[in-house]
Amino acid sequence: MRSMIKTESLTKYYGKSRGILDVDLSIDEGDFFGFIGPNGAGKSTTIRILLGLISPTKGTAEICGRDVTKEKKAILADIGYMPSETMFYHNRKAGEIIKLSADLRKRDCASEAAALCERLALDPEKKISQLSLGNRKKVSIVCALQHKPKLCVLDEPTSGLDPLIQREFYKILEERNNAGATIFLSSHVLSEVQKHCRHVAVIREGKILASDGIENLGHAEAKRVTVKGMDTLPAMEHVRNVKEVDGGIRFLYSGRTSALLHALSQLPLTDIEITEPDLEEIFLHYYEKEEEKHDIIEA
Repeated sequence: MRSMIKTESLTKYYGKSRGILDVDLSIDEGDFFGFIGPNGAGKSTTIRILLGLISPTKGTAEICGRDVTKEKKAILADIGYMPSETMFYHNRKAGEIIKLSADLRKRDCASEAAALCERLALDPEKKISQLSLGNRKKVSIVCALQHKPKLCVLDEPTSGLDPLIQREFYKILEERNNAGATIFLSSHVLSEVQKHCRHVAVIREGKILASDGIENLGHAEAKRVTVKGMDTLPAMEHVRNVKEVDGGIRFLYSGRTSALLHALSQLPLTDIEITEPDLEEIFLHYYEKEEEKHDIIEA
């Protein structure tokens, strides 16, 4: 399958400050891809390089086999970009901003824009100054999607949207994806990524910690263990994220299963459940593994 996005050793420094370091990504055409990490991890820097808004310090980035620094104009024609924060002319109507966005692309998107406004409950006759944060987000969504791009690059798209609009927004994205569009979703809302994305990359401090299918990441070294009949857990190796749950204790375990079962057999349990962790637990697992590496290096 052809790659929609491919980066190799992509690195960006702002003076002496780190942006991203040796980021390698390979995203197939037609994928629904999640890019997750906290604020400052390097998500937006990576996106800005992909869009040709800033230049990398070193490394390469391609979209549909085209170098983003050399063929930016041709690449952007088939991209719909939604930044995490947008600024519009306050005295213009929402519909005027949406039409301006289409005119800049030299396309007639009136029909699709009207359909998107209806689905997102956006009144195009209201001025930007009259709109809430959530409604300004809707304007940004329509501007990004009205020309039916082959690649949708969405940076923290749902902040400010109410739950019903979030659901409709993802329904629209799934429809576009089913029609062949590639979705690149940057987010720190892990439940959204887990529900909608097929592949995901985890980034921290500018470095990719993991990049794989959602299901494969779920088979990471850590397992989620829930034990019932206890309110405290004795000291055990390879245990982290211990939490009290209804009638028992839940934790992540990254050691050998046989050792875990032997240790638990010595305890007064009434029940035990071992499952795959959810994406949030996987996310924390990779972060904590990276912290352990730093601690070892510093020691």
